[in-house]
Amino acid sequence: MNNIVKDLLFQVAGIKEAPAGAYNLRLDGQLSERSSSSNIKITSKTDKPGIDIHVAPGTREESVHIPVIITKSGLQEVVYNDFYIGEDCDVNIVAGCGIHNCGSQRSQHDGVHTFYVGKNSHVRYSEQHYGAGDGKGEKILNPQTIIYLEEGAFLELETVQIRGVDSTKRYTKVVAGAGTESLLTERLLTHGNQTAESKIEIFLNGPDSRARIVSRSVAQDQSRQVFYPCIEGNSKCFGHVQCDSILMGAAKIVSIPAITANSVDAQLIHEAAIGKIAGEQILKLMTLGLTAEQAEEKILDGFLK
Repeated sequence: MNNIVKDLLFQVAGIKEAPAGAYNLRLDGQLSERSSSSNIKITSKTDKPGIDIHVAPGTREESVHIPVIITKSGLQEVVYNDFYIGEDCDVNIVAGCGIHNCGSQRSQHDGVHTFYVGKNSHVRYSEQHYGAGDGKGEKILNPQTIIYLEEGAFLELETVQIRGVDSTKRYTKVVAGAGTESLLTERLLTHGNQTAESKIEIFLNGPDSRARIVSRSVAQDQSRQVFYPCIEGNSKCFGHVQCDSILMGAAKIVSIPAITANSVDAQLIHEAAIGKIAGEQILKLMTLGLTAEQAEEKILDGFLK
């Protein structure tokens, strides 16, 4: 792997070489490297681009890495990845896509991920997006994640857009069964003339299901963001939506949280806040020796962690 690929891998997946355990590396539209484990099998789809990941029942303390790297200007692809998680599992899944575009053509990756999480399983799924390169071609990432949780399953989903993505349309859907719990955390930064649109839908269908959406974003320069976090309670359940955004420069942010209760026993809460960095926060850090720019960057780093 060359240095560009290694840097992108580190940015989106925290690795610089083949990780331990099961993994699948997609590079410029093709399979580059793959390894399965005794409990986790990765196979290529035969009808469309993408992979199937099967996690055996009872698998614990194992991980799967499935990063996607694009270094060719003009490459556009749609990839379908399906995850079949058996019962009583505890697994960590690391995805993410990095695009390095030094050309004039648009580079784009649309990833469609579908999860089937078995009873009483615990899944931690993280997905980071990053764009780099000094070309004029756009870097576009459109992730779609659909998750079905069986009884007693627990999902931790974290999605992060770091920097350099010109346009993104993100869609996440969770269908929750009885006694399930899901925590969805989204962190997003836009700058320049970038645009970001994110829609999250959670359907709390099973009794005693719980869900929380936490969205934190920063919009700088002339960038634009739109958020649609939605929870629908169809039984005795609990749902909480929290959206916090920092607005800078001439950027624009629209947050449209929605909660729908179709059961008298549904307890749903939503909060949304958009504002600028408080001046006293910057002044306090400047008294510690930081410049105004350093203080601002420190505040943003802490907010997005």
